Amino acid sequence: MPRLIGAVLNPEYQAEQITTFNASGTFTTQPKTTEIEYLVVAGGGGGASYYYGGGGGAGGMLTGTGNPVSGGSPYPITVGGGGAAGTGGPGVPNGGSGAKGSNSVLGTPTPITSEGGGYGGGNGQPGGGPGGSGGGSGTVGFDQPGFPASAGTGVPGQGNPGAEQNFPGPGFQSGGAGGGGAGAAGTSATKYPSPSPNPSKTGGPGGNGLASSISGSSVTYAGGGGGGGYYQAAGGSGGTGGGGAGGPGNGGPATGGTTNLGGGGGGGSHPPGTADGGAGGSGVVIVKEALINQDTSSCWDLRTVFRAVKAGNWTN
Repeated sequence: MPRLIGAVLNPEYQAEQITTFNASGTFTTQPKTTEIEYLVVAGGGGGASYYYGGGGGAGGMLTGTGNPVSGGSPYPITVGGGGAAGTGGPGVPNGGSGAKGSNSVLGTPTPITSEGGGYGGGNGQPGGGPGGSGGGSGTVGFDQPGFPASAGTGVPGQGNPGAEQNFPGPGFQSGGAGGGGAGAAGTSATKYPSPSPNPSKTGGPGGNGLASSISGSSVTYAGGGGGGGYYQAAGGSGGTGGGGAGGPGNGGPATGGTTNLGGGGGGGSHPPGTADGGAGGSGVVIVKEALINQDTSSCWDLRTVFRAVKAGNWTN
């Protein structure tokens, strides 16, 4: 004989959980989790040293929802480090270019990989490097034949290109170009005909980053590094989201990208003093598991209850 169960309540509850990885580790899902929301930012590229260094590109930035996982399962997390700063000047290998940032990876069954930011171009290798966002190009400060200064390219959907610093002809001068950010490309330094006032020849600004609220508050990530300023001029500003500022043209230091924001490092400027570039900022991985709160119950009208009790088919 079938038996009816009354006043049944089957709760399905799991709290929302946000997990932030500032370094590599392992992410273990809660028991009822079947999909996740994520932010994956790679390490920013390093800025180049003198003369006049390009800013590093921001680390690639990826966001999304609905990434499938299994409940109670471990997944590897890789947080990319920032690229090293360029050091030295003419005569050093690669002319003081920075180093590319490292990738960040969310190692779920459908893995998410953000590419490290491109390096800023230096004196002997002035073109910016490719990456999540591309690095800005460097310059010797004036037009020089056989000195290409192309921009580093960015990965579509992750970032933007850096800026170029090619001159339109002889007799022009400028600082270094800015690296790209997740929200905008880097900007070239203004190219001035010579003679013109040196203090006006600032470095190019880095591209701005993008904001995310996955952590519970709005934070901007992945800004590009600014280019180094020409002699006596200011360095380019870093992009919002942790981009480092370029070094000023009196030999002051460039600024590194911000840790765990994936910002590109600023480009170095002109000796005397410290004219090295700034290192890229490390990346970050943030994972959000949504609240689960589903109650299921069996409700019966009084007539159904009466008939079931009378027939001896009701239990509590």
